[in-house]
Amino acid sequence: MQESFSILGRGRAGRALAEAWSGRARLLSRDADPEGAVLLAVPDDAIAGLATKFAGRCAHLSGSLHLDGVPSLHPLTSFDGRAADWKGTPLAVTGVAPAVLVEAFRDLGFAPFDLPAELKPLYHACAVLSSGHAATLWLGASRMMAEQGIAMPGKGFLPLAEATLRNIEAHGDHGRTGPFVRGDDGTIQRDAAALPEAWREIFLRLGRL
Repeated sequence: MQESFSILGRGRAGRALAEAWSGRARLLSRDADPEGAVLLAVPDDAIAGLATKFAGRCAHLSGSLHLDGVPSLHPLTSFDGRAADWKGTPLAVTGVAPAVLVEAFRDLGFAPFDLPAELKPLYHACAVLSSGHAATLWLGASRMMAEQGIAMPGKGFLPLAEATLRNIEAHGDHGRTGPFVRGDDGTIQRDAAALPEAWREIFLRLGRL
């Protein structure tokens, strides 16, 4: 019989994982006091106090925060509150987490790897760049077109973003396309001039990295 455990925190991550572990994990509010292993799915500023309360039998989900003696398990995904297919999704493991928690993540398809504590901020910054910042670029591009009265049909820029990710997955660096890859300076300068100043700087800096 699979060992049960508790999840503290009813945010999107806690709800999604609890649904996926239905019957195995108890989803509780952060002020609960359960026995056994505990997964802390709470904001970073709440982790320290709870980690002291459940010392030796808990792990937290923060990808950036490190507390000496407190293990972390960071799923490299974006949660929306519902269970999903996480097969092959990296799980950053820092410290020695309760085995029941690590195995529970494995059972959902997550792929654990060891992440040294000193590299957590770099790792998390890279995650933010590839997720939150990428979303900001995509949403910003859609908004700029809308502000000029152009309603993009169908799925808008989404098919382009999805095709780009597929190319990167298949070909790595060689999957990149566009004027910066081609060295098309005329197109680059013409496109940059059409952008608001703040976006122009981002456009040029990112393209030249």
